[in-house]
Amino acid sequence: MPVDHPIYPVNLVVDGRPCLVVGGGTVARHKVRGLVEAGAKVTVVAPDLDPGIAELSSQGVVTEARPYRRGEAADYRLVVAATGDPVVNQQVYDDAEAAGVWINSADDPERCTAILPARLDRGRLTVTVSTAGHSPAVASWLRDRLADQLGPEYDALIGLLSEERRRVRDQGRSTEGLDWRSVLDSGILEDVRAGRLEVARERLRACLSSSSD
Repeated sequence: MPVDHPIYPVNLVVDGRPCLVVGGGTVARHKVRGLVEAGAKVTVVAPDLDPGIAELSSQGVVTEARPYRRGEAADYRLVVAATGDPVVNQQVYDDAEAAGVWINSADDPERCTAILPARLDRGRLTVTVSTAGHSPAVASWLRDRLADQLGPEYDALIGLLSEERRRVRDQGRSTEGLDWRSVLDSGILEDVRAGRLEVARERLRACLSSSSD
């Protein structure tokens, strides 16, 4: 059943960390790709492996054509069960829960301690949409609507603000009291979108200078 109580959103840093995907079909392949893109060290186990998963071995994915072994979920930081078999999913869930490991079971929210939202990436910008398992279709539909509004200029904008934040901190000043919102409301995005990065940088510094007076 979907989750009816409030969920706590978080973005996991899985770069360099061991993650397990149990299942070898199309759904598992999509989960593996997402983890690989985030830098995770992924192991996939399933009696039968999709050819697309086997190809990912060139990207460092460990693939093992065998059934899940009881207890092995404890060796990972994050586990995804995508078997389509409720009995196996239950075994994986029980092992992960006993070991305190976060687990996502594809299309099986009752056996989840982590729900994977629909995700939109624009460089350093990540936007996620979740319905707490009630309607993945709505989540992906809304994500696609947002995709039409969020272009590469947002990544460039983030880069500018990040650069300025580092500059301020290198001067031994705090960034907490600065009015970053006034920067974002100043029209800077239009400058970035038009490729006027130096104009945008000058606008950024002028806004921050006036907010610190």
